[in-house]
Amino acid sequence: MITIADIEIAQQAWGEGIVSISAAHSSGMDHIGRASHHIESLYAYDISPVLFKPTLATQQQFRSTEEGALSYFVGGNKSYPEDKGFAIKDWINVRFENENIIINENTALVMGNYFFMASNREELKVEFSFGYLIDNEGTLRINLHHSSMPAFIE
Repeated sequence: MITIADIEIAQQAWGEGIVSISAAHSSGMDHIGRASHHIESLYAYDISPVLFKPTLATQQQFRSTEEGALSYFVGGNKSYPEDKGFAIKDWINVRFENENIIINENTALVMGNYFFMASNREELKVEFSFGYLIDNEGTLRINLHHSSMPAFIE
């Protein structure tokens, strides 16, 4: 059964993965390899359909394949021309604030805000919903990832 601690560990791993991809990119290391590992180890593409709606994707909103997810994180894929590489921005930290968590034995849903800190110490607030399932090794894997910018109403 999934626990809140399991979810917090998975969220920490996700945030550290984004920071690692960013750091690799800025230092000329293999950021694409890190992004591929991030997707393969944290998302459930190899065991389940994945519902992924990235924050800044507007033309091709949904990323049902690993290729689409990788393009969103690192850019450079002609099949997804709008992608600029969200994970290769200058992120130095990611933190989650969970609004609520629903656990149903081997699956969980989480909604809240996550905050991406750039090297200038400014944070970008993004709303998220993540769904998790447990793989055969007992690791949480993401099968739902929806994120969006908070609405701005004048």
